[in-house]
Amino acid sequence: MAARDRGGMNLDAVTTLLADEPAYRTRQVWEWTARGAASFDEMTNLPTEMRRRLADEVPFSTLELVHEARSSDGTVKALFHTADGHPVEAVLMRYRDGRRSVCLSSQSGCPLTCTFCATGQMRFRRNLNEWEIVDQALHFRRLEPIDHTVFMGMGEPMLNVDAVVAAARRLPDLGVTHRRTTISTVGWLPGLKRFVDEVDEPVRLAFSLHAPTDALRSELMPVNDRYPLEDVLAEFTRYFGLRRRKVFVEYVMLDHVNDSPAHAHELAELLDAKVFKVNLIPYNPTGMYDGASRERIASFKHVLDAARLPSTVRLTRGRDIAAACGQLAAESA
Repeated sequence: MAARDRGGMNLDAVTTLLADEPAYRTRQVWEWTARGAASFDEMTNLPTEMRRRLADEVPFSTLELVHEARSSDGTVKALFHTADGHPVEAVLMRYRDGRRSVCLSSQSGCPLTCTFCATGQMRFRRNLNEWEIVDQALHFRRLEPIDHTVFMGMGEPMLNVDAVVAAARRLPDLGVTHRRTTISTVGWLPGLKRFVDEVDEPVRLAFSLHAPTDALRSELMPVNDRYPLEDVLAEFTRYFGLRRRKVFVEYVMLDHVNDSPAHAHELAELLDAKVFKVNLIPYNPTGMYDGASRERIASFKHVLDAARLPSTVRLTRGRDIAAACGQLAAESA
């Protein structure tokens, strides 16, 4: 097991320790951390004795780095353990245009058991707290500047909406604006409704859809039995009406399961082109399905284009280290 990862901390613990100090001292600690400081000792505008107290009494990270894997395309996947031993994975994706995007987890495991997702096949442990989520981003911030984040790692963010939103609100300090943060959901309505009602920041939403009908979606994603498409789509439409921000639709392409031209026609009829933009995701096999061929993906997209439903084919990153969409399963845990 690697040495303790040196990045980020529970700022609430810092605030408690420094309760008798001026408030700006806690702000200084956070400013250093958000800029990528690797230890309290680097925070040179804090008194030496204060730095020593912090190092002695406050763990600098809520997470322990267990393993790091690097892909041939530059993607980095980190496996962490929480203080109580639960596995968490996060991914840094590097793009040729200079973007540096971090995929964050909101839970250790996931209770929703989507059939195509490796995370859904592992045991669900618990929700992550705000600082366990922020620490994933801080780990990569120390490697290099980051400018995008997506809550598309382990877990369903809307089952942990308070911690997810609290973490998202800290990301601009790390260099990630709200408009460059995207929170993905399968359509867990209680959390989604709270998000739409309560979050004013221009954080983007993505809908993990993957099927154009209730019948097929329920086969792939049991959550659809609880919250069917009509109800979920109505909530996203309400979000668009309030915020005027399009919703990204994630649609993983499963060979001869959801990838036919007929499915594409159904999808075009289902989604309002003013509200939604579709991301077609080449499937990263996790054992149960095969991925659609490039030809079938192209045919599917042709139907969407003809219907004038905006769509793109997502570039796959980190497949060779099981860091791509749907592959996070903490195999080394």
